[in-house]
Amino acid sequence: MRVVLQRVSKAEVRIDGATVGAIDTGHVVLVGFAEGDSDEAIAWMVDKISRLRVFSDDAGRMNLDLEQVSGSVLLVSQFTLYGDTSKGRRPSFVHAAAPDVAEALYDRFVDAFRAALPGRVETGRFGASMEVDLVNDGPVTLVLER
Repeated sequence: MRVVLQRVSKAEVRIDGATVGAIDTGHVVLVGFAEGDSDEAIAWMVDKISRLRVFSDDAGRMNLDLEQVSGSVLLVSQFTLYGDTSKGRRPSFVHAAAPDVAEALYDRFVDAFRAALPGRVETGRFGASMEVDLVNDGPVTLVLER
């Protein structure tokens, strides 16, 4: 599982011009899955992201987590995170999970986040062509892998 996390002051995802998910303060989480990813990896990633202290305290230091800032999460599936560009000019996605496997993992990932952060999780739509607008706060962008 590979995640690109961006701390945001606001973000939204649209499909065919219609907003399907939007948040204010929080994280945009772009997530890609590989064959062999497990529920254990999902649980680890949800816990890591939920408790990650990347929001500024009164002294301007990154000491606060999502709960402490009443933040939300916008989850977006993105298989291209497993694009291999080491050869040729076109990415290879052989390391990405097959769509049916990835969709099941994504659904469990969303469910795990909704259990951990009730009422504060928005999503895109698996497999859809999406437009993601965000204001990266900081900017803070992290890559997490499990």
